Amino acid sequence: MAFEDLDDLPINWKDHEDVAMKLYDRFGDDFTESKIYRIRFTQLIEWVLEIPVFEGKREDCTEAHLEQIQAKWVYEWRDNQ
Repeated sequence: MAFEDLDDLPINWKDHEDVAMKLYDRFGDDFTESKIYRIRFTQLIEWVLEIPVFEGKREDCTEAHLEQIQAKWVYEWRDNQ
């Protein structure tokens, strides 16, 4: 498998860092740290479900998954500043 193909691997709710990286790729610097933490979970779920390689189901989502995704998204944002 080529390195480029890694972006096409399916991701799920437990893949917090991968989800966060996809969200950062989508939104870039549109969201700062404080804005990321103020995103409503209902909106965050929708954005995650829109990720092309995301294979998770809405009913498998937990608050803990969403909190971890937010935290990893903040780390990704910080790494790119």
